[in-house]
Amino acid sequence: MRRWKCIRISAVTLCILIVSTIFVGHSAGAVPRSENPHDQDRGVSNLNERILEGIHLVYDRRFPEAEEIFREVIAQSPALPAGYFYLAMVSWSRLAAGFWSPGNVSEFKKRIDTAIEKAEARIEKTDGDSYDFFYLGGALGFKGRFELMKGRWASSYFLARDAIEALDICQKLDPDNKDVLLGLGTFDYYTARLSGFLGFITSFLLYKGDIKRGLERLNIAAREAVFSSIETKSMLLHIYLFLEQDFEKALPLSQELSGTFKNNPQFQLLKGVTFIRMNKDDRYRETVEELRQKGLESEDAPSAAMWERRARYLELIHDLYHDNYPRAMEKIDLLLASGDPVNDPAMIAWPILKKGMMYDLQGNRNEARKYYDQVLHMENASGAQFVAEKYMEEPLKQGSAAIGY
Repeated sequence: MRRWKCIRISAVTLCILIVSTIFVGHSAGAVPRSENPHDQDRGVSNLNERILEGIHLVYDRRFPEAEEIFREVIAQSPALPAGYFYLAMVSWSRLAAGFWSPGNVSEFKKRIDTAIEKAEARIEKTDGDSYDFFYLGGALGFKGRFELMKGRWASSYFLARDAIEALDICQKLDPDNKDVLLGLGTFDYYTARLSGFLGFITSFLLYKGDIKRGLERLNIAAREAVFSSIETKSMLLHIYLFLEQDFEKALPLSQELSGTFKNNPQFQLLKGVTFIRMNKDDRYRETVEELRQKGLESEDAPSAAMWERRARYLELIHDLYHDNYPRAMEKIDLLLASGDPVNDPAMIAWPILKKGMMYDLQGNRNEARKYYDQVLHMENASGAQFVAEKYMEEPLKQGSAAIGY
């Protein structure tokens, strides 16, 4: 990322010109009000309302509709980075939904680079404002997360280094902006979670995290942020369910998100996993039936099959947590027999990963590694490759939170 020369500028201007990033999800600021003067009395511009509508569509997995809205944003304000940022967000969300094909990866890279270029151009031309830096930070954050998932630690480090500066600047420029707390809270929490050599390097050279402060910031963003509230709730759900294993706090988040985004099976699935972890078998079975009912109500065969697979996959997770390996194998075989690599690639890669987990839980390390290796060599492993890499190195343990992935 370009660093601007600052020989003849004031300290305040220098702060504004420091461009940086954070490993945030789908957070972003508003379009500057100065470019929407007729909307100042309303607080949120028409353009921002369209952006919020598009964000909702993304989380509801209605990607084509969301993409159409963000292209409208670009057409209306082609010089602003907002629309380009959200187009990249659509691509990122496709990857997160399991569509990790080479074409989608390439599209994400192109879109995120365009968003970065547009934000940098605005900053160089106008000195930028808090929102320009915020979009640039978000775009670089997406890219940093991608590099981190690929294991490119050095690249991720330099992006993260810039992130710390950026979020502090955003907060100083706009202390009332609660959206920025997603990034600050995320860094606080995950930096504190790092251990060993990475933890030492991060705290010594980069940032000293704080789990309590991170969770406090994230909870404020979940309640009060305008643009990043949904992403913050999603992040908190994953933190409480898989890292903190505080299921009482995970449950209301899973219920809210699954109730709001009815076309997104992941939130429904995570609600079921939460019930499994709380030993609420009756509520878990209700969730399975809800998933199957969604399939029966679907208007087309691919969607119906997708919901049925999620019901079966939730049952598979339940079997693994309860050491019922014969039934788990039946679920895996049924999932793979009904696989749809075009419309539902995740339900091919993740059941194969689960087969490796099942053998690990039975102490058959050689057989487990065979299936992890199979995932690692898939053209579209739907994100399961990153979990497979971990368990190629060390075996899965009984009761692990990763069983619920």
